[in-house]
Amino acid sequence: MTIKDAITLFGYHQRSNLKVRTVQSYYPLLQRFEGQFADRSFDSIGSDEIYQFLESLTEKLSKSTRRLRYAQLKAFCNFLIEKCNLNMRNPCNAPLLSKAFKTPRQVARRILDRKVVEELIYKTKNLRDRLIVELQARCGLRIGELLKIKVPDVLDRKLILRGPKPGKESEVAFMPEQIARRVNDYIQ
Repeated sequence: MTIKDAITLFGYHQRSNLKVRTVQSYYPLLQRFEGQFADRSFDSIGSDEIYQFLESLTEKLSKSTRRLRYAQLKAFCNFLIEKCNLNMRNPCNAPLLSKAFKTPRQVARRILDRKVVEELIYKTKNLRDRLIVELQARCGLRIGELLKIKVPDVLDRKLILRGPKPGKESEVAFMPEQIARRVNDYIQ
């Protein structure tokens, strides 16, 4: 199978199974890949050629974009190997590529102790600020969700969150009884 045919097949798969933004993010990579390897057979492309291609494509881009392009090309190759039942190893799995485009080690986030959170809430003097901290700590709200709450969004112990995450219109969060009382008192 030529690269041109493989990209066409992958395009059909993407359009029927993935979101439009995902398909659009693959487009520049696949367009350049086709431009360089269009008439070649997929199994004739080696890891060193893929490395050279990715280096030339991403030389002036950020590290995260470089990793994204590598991951996209790797996913493309995995798709072809799986769908076409090719008996070969993914050329993107070569040690050279894995090291050059590796994901950095994640830094562990420091989470506050329950006692520290309690003290922070207790020492907050302004009622509005205290409610903000309490709603985040006790209801698990993000600051962006919290700042969008309007008076009609508070229903007894329920909070209607508008646009909490991309792709979701609304969500419901429940408040403990004491916080619900304080929120209702604040609204009054």
